[in-house]
Amino acid sequence: MNHEHTPVEQAAAWIKESASTVVFTGAGMSTESGIPDFRSKKGLWTKTDPMEVASTEAMNEQYDLFHEFYTLRFKTLERCHPHMGHEILAEWERRGLVDAIATQNVDGFHQQAGSQKVYELHGALKKVCCIDNGHQATPDDFIIGNRCVCGSRLRPGVVLFGEMLPQDAWEKAIEVIQQASVLLVIGTSLQVSPVNQLPLMTAGKTIFINQEMVPAASGYDLVIKGKAGDMICHLNDLLCGGSS
Repeated sequence: MNHEHTPVEQAAAWIKESASTVVFTGAGMSTESGIPDFRSKKGLWTKTDPMEVASTEAMNEQYDLFHEFYTLRFKTLERCHPHMGHEILAEWERRGLVDAIATQNVDGFHQQAGSQKVYELHGALKKVCCIDNGHQATPDDFIIGNRCVCGSRLRPGVVLFGEMLPQDAWEKAIEVIQQASVLLVIGTSLQVSPVNQLPLMTAGKTIFINQEMVPAASGYDLVIKGKAGDMICHLNDLLCGGSS
């Protein structure tokens, strides 16, 4: 009697057979750690549209508002930690099941959980530097409102609206995604350009995991509806017998 695979069983089978698996993560990977998704109606920021505050225009022309917004993000990050899903992905890398992670997230949780090869497509919140010259500073310097030794104001190391993506991370992500046998896309609305084009660049099998279904998911080989952490744990049970 033939056993029909569930989507999670099929995903596990593909990952097991894969010569190279790459993971691409978005905001849905971090919401389970307590990081708010700014696109949701229950978003953290109600004073104004986060998409406007997280811009070069706000940084240059409304610095106080910009500073307040990112100070709140830093303070939220202090209370949050990687979840089991992050830890499992790091373990998969150690076991050779995953080659690399490309992420839209700026919280650094993949590295905190132990993942080594992580391409941060939207930068990293904690990599604070000065606006004028790129001199490095600390998150505390930013929160307190200190200026750089050169006199410039400080900013977090994230890609703002109106800025280019970090070229190195972008090019490396494209390279590994193009070579992937399996691309596992987790927790992204696929709305943010240009990173939403990355999954289209693989010739490998594509798996989409998200709590909500989005129109772009229709082009994937396999779609799994559910929370990122839960589905990664489920996959891990099938791949590694539950050890993490």
